[in-house]
This record gives sequence, C-alpha cells and structure tokens, in this order.
Amino acid sequence: MLKRPNTLKNSEQELRIFRVRALLAVLVVFTLAGLLTSRLVYLQIVQHDMYSTRSENNRVRVEPLPPNRGLIYDRNGVLLAENRPTYNLTLVRERVDNLDETLALLVDLLELPEEEIEAFNVRSRQRQRPFQPALLTSDLSEAQIARLAVNRHRLPGVEIEAQPLRYYPDAEIMAHTLGYVGRINAEEMETLDAGRYAGTHFIGKTGVERFYEEELHGQAGLRKVETNARGRVLRELGRTDPVPGKNLTLTLDKSLQTLAYELLDGRRGSIVAIVPGTGEILAMVSTPGFDSNQFVTGIDVASYRDLQQDLDLPLFNRATRGHYPPGSTIKPFLALAGLVEGVITPDSTINDPGYYQLPNDSRRYRNWLRWGHGRVDMERSLAVSNNTYYYTLAHDLGIDNLHEQMSNFGFGQRVAHDVQGESGALMPSRDWKRGRFNQPWYPGETLSVGIGQGYWQVTPLQLASATATLANRGHWVKPRLARQIGDTPVPRDLPDTLDDIELANDSWWDRVFSGMEKVISGTEGTARRTGVGLEYRMGGKSGTAQVFSLGQDQRYNADELAERLRDHALFMAFAPLDDPQIAVSVIVENAGGGSTHAAHLARAMTDAWLLEDEAPDVEEVREVLEEDDANVEGN
Repeated sequence: MLKRPNTLKNSEQELRIFRVRALLAVLVVFTLAGLLTSRLVYLQIVQHDMYSTRSENNRVRVEPLPPNRGLIYDRNGVLLAENRPTYNLTLVRERVDNLDETLALLVDLLELPEEEIEAFNVRSRQRQRPFQPALLTSDLSEAQIARLAVNRHRLPGVEIEAQPLRYYPDAEIMAHTLGYVGRINAEEMETLDAGRYAGTHFIGKTGVERFYEEELHGQAGLRKVETNARGRVLRELGRTDPVPGKNLTLTLDKSLQTLAYELLDGRRGSIVAIVPGTGEILAMVSTPGFDSNQFVTGIDVASYRDLQQDLDLPLFNRATRGHYPPGSTIKPFLALAGLVEGVITPDSTINDPGYYQLPNDSRRYRNWLRWGHGRVDMERSLAVSNNTYYYTLAHDLGIDNLHEQMSNFGFGQRVAHDVQGESGALMPSRDWKRGRFNQPWYPGETLSVGIGQGYWQVTPLQLASATATLANRGHWVKPRLARQIGDTPVPRDLPDTLDDIELANDSWWDRVFSGMEKVISGTEGTARRTGVGLEYRMGGKSGTAQVFSLGQDQRYNADELAERLRDHALFMAFAPLDDPQIAVSVIVENAGGGSTHAAHLARAMTDAWLLEDEAPDVEEVREVLEEDDANVEGN
C-alpha cells in the first residue's frame, strides 16, 4: 500500500504574499488616483484661463464690421459714386476641414465658368490674417445664394455676408478721374492697418478713390456673437459700430464733364476745364473711356485682355499722363517770356518770307504759310500763328531762358494738388539732354521748342493749368479736384504753389490777350470760324502737334497719311477776357489742325459754362466740325 505525500499548508506565507500584493495594489491605485488628481488640478486650475478662453472662443466669436465707404458728389450734389447692397461669399480657411473639397463644391454650386475658376482658387489661398475671411466672389445672384443656403451644412467656414458694393452711375465718363475700387491684394494687405481694415475687402486703386482712400474708407467696428458647434451665429452679444467714411464733394461739374465726353465723340483725346481764380477742375475727360464697374468685383480675363490690347488705349488717362508736343498753343507764353527777358517789345516786328534761317546755316525752318505773312508784330504773330516770329524769338531767348520762363508756368512739373498718377511730362533743357543722351544742345533744337515741337511735351492738365495762370495774369493757383471733405471745405491756398509771374509793365498782359482774342475774333485769326456768334470776349490759341517730322522740302498732306499718323489738334482758351471764369485745354489725336476741330470743342465748353440757358447742342457742334475739318487753316 502506497503512502500519501505529507503536504502541510503554510498560512503565514500565504498571508504575507497577500499583504504584499494588496499593498502593491493600493499603491498602484493611489498612484493612479494621484496622477489623475494632479492632471485634473493642472487642467482645472493651472490651465484654467487658457481652456476657459478656448471654450469661450468656440462659443463666442468677435467679427469685424467694415465701414460704409464715403460717397462722392459733384459740385452740385449729383451722386458720382455710391454704395449698392450686395452679397459676398467669404471663406475662413482655419474653419475649413478640407479646402480642396470645399472649393470644388463651391465651384459646382456657383456654376463658375472655366476662365473664372483659377482666379477663384487663387483668391481662396491668398495670404490673409488668421481667422480673417477671404473674399471669394462678390455680387452673388439669388440663385447662387439659394444653392449655397441649401448646402450650408456641407460648407463649414464659408459665409454669405451682406455688404455695400461700390457703383459708378456714369462709369465711362468718370472712369479716369474718379478711378475705381478693387479687391485688396496680398501686397496691400501687408501695409494696411489691420484694425482699420478688418473685414474690408476693397480699397481705392486709381484716381480720386485712391488719392482720398484714407478719408473715404472710415474705421472698422466689431461685434461679439454666440455660435454653435459648427460656427454658425446664434445671436449677437454686443457691438462697436464702425465709423463710416467721409463723403467727398468734388469741383467737377457732371454736366460739363458729360458734355466734354460727348464732344470728343469716342475719338482719342482729352478736355480739361479749370476755374482760373480757384483752381477748381470743372471737367477732366480722357477718351475713350471704360466701364470702371467691371473692376470693382474683378474684371474677367477676357474683358481685361480686350482693354489691354485695344489700340485706342482706353485704360490710359490722356488728361494726366498723355505726353503731347504743345504746338503753337505755347506761343502766348513765349511772347511773355520775350517781354520779360527784354528780347522783344509788344511792337517789335519781323519780316516773314515764309521761313527762318540760323546764321551760317542753309536749312530753312518753314512757316506753316509757305509764302509768309510779311511784316508781323507780337499781336499779329499770335492771331495768324506765325512760326517765323517764334523761331526768331526762341533763338534770341536761348534754351536756358526758355526753360526757366516756361517752368514758371508749370511746364515740366506736376501741377495739381490731388490728381493721382499725374505726370510731369517734359520741359527740355541742356542738362536734361546731356543726362538723357549725353549730347550737347543744338541751336536748331531751340527753334523746334520755339513752336512747341521737338522734345517739349505737355499733358492736357498742364496746358489747362498754364492757361489758367495766364488768365490770372501770372497768379498761379494749384488745380484741385476736392471741394469739400465731409463738412470741411478744402482751402484755396494749397501748399507748394509756384511764384507769381510779374511783368515790368502790366499792359503787356493786355497786349498778349489782345493777340489771343484776335485768334478767335480777328479777321486773320486762325480760329476765326470758331468766333462766329460769340456772345462774350474770348482769348485762345490753336496748336498742331506733329506725330512725325517732315523733311525740309516735304509738305504735309493728311489725305495721304494713315489716320494715326496725322497731326494732333490742340486748343487752349479762357473766357471772358476781362474776368476769366473758365480756362480750357483740348487735344484731339490725329484730328489735324487745332484751329478747327479742337477750337470748336473749346468754344462749346466755354458756352456751356458761361451761357447756362444756351447750352450747346452736341449734334450741331458735330455738324460744324464736319464742315470745317476739310478747311484746316493755320496751326
């Protein structure tokens, strides 16, 4: 029989093992509890402010409130730039889960054409401040808004916001002067005040809109709103209202601006009209124009390409940036320069055989009337626009005196107070030519300057400003566009004005004015057809600017030239002669002699301003132009 093994139970050892295990279990439990408690303390106490703020931000959001842009009026209170209600589509990238999928869905919902998709995608990725909405597209249609609303749950971070949108009632007529607003780009975003422009998608790009951006924009406000888990606004908790931009009243007269635009009739050219005593710009037109409303919401690629490739350059502001030889319009200024420098007297005469020759030079510098005007004094030289007289005068003055005296009238300088993008054009000098071409100045070049040709270039605005200074008898008033900003009138005494031009004998002004009056009302005046039926005294001067130079024995024949190679027509004028109320400059590209086409347009402008009850009929002016264009006389 086998013996069973003797197994004794060791209770003490088992108890000892149990106690160790229990102690370890308790230690583990207390350690884990301690860690959990420590974490809770850290989160609830140490990190309380941070998580409280995050929680609040998930529920409460601060949104910017863009200000309403100031309106723009003409001098008579006619609205030139307004704000129309519209709906914009914006996107906050930080709130979008998948940007590519969201954009693809938006493109589908908005039914965007192919040429706009790329620009749409670019705007969505444009550099933006964190949590600031990026403007994707403007002026949504009702159908687009409806489709977006139905799919709102699929579009986190995408919002439809109501905001006023700039609109120009007379876009083409005012395009170059008013300019336009457009979307803020990445480069502008870097320089703009983040607080002031918070929530703003548009900024002045050109013209008045750009120059007076600070006054027109205003100050952004903000509102605090409560949102749900998907970021949708539930209610408004508080707000600071934005400060709207200041309204701007311009010196422009809309009816006169419209008349100038209609008179040019789509031809390439410009008309500028100024009040001599105040410098107020009444009209400043460049044609052809363009629809500036296209640029507000973003012009499509095809339309912009068409504007850029148009040979007539509708985007180019001829009034402020067009460079043209002034032609004979500068002869009154040269006559005054000769008087100031003592080179001539009002009664000095020359005998004009039809040309001028420099000493020891066989080249003949021709008068426009090839057989000459015979005996010519200062007043007659202006009336008949005699070139030989001014060749002689320019040679006697020399380029140094010419440059100094013409600079006193503002030629070769930016003359206006608040015209954005104005060019200073060119008043040539010895130093300029040496720096530009590394060549000396030649006597023959002085003769060309003496009849407003050669290197000399002016803008229509410059020519109008110089004409206003002439009408003021040498008192220079800075041209300006703003008449009133908000409730504050713009002062007349603006900084950086030129010194007044003083003559040794005040009667010299009258003699020059007399010659200018004979241009229009004299029996020999080059623009005498313009003076028929004139009800007030008017002084003016015609000009013809060559597009290309003729050889010594070549004769100009417009019928044999392509239209764009024909001479430019210019005219400057002011009226009434004894109390000037308006100064005008006109240039019509490739229209031939200034004594016909440009002169009639200048007369129509002065009639419209001075004879309020007898405004010119545009169709009648066009009929007169058709009759006179075939009978160009003088320059």
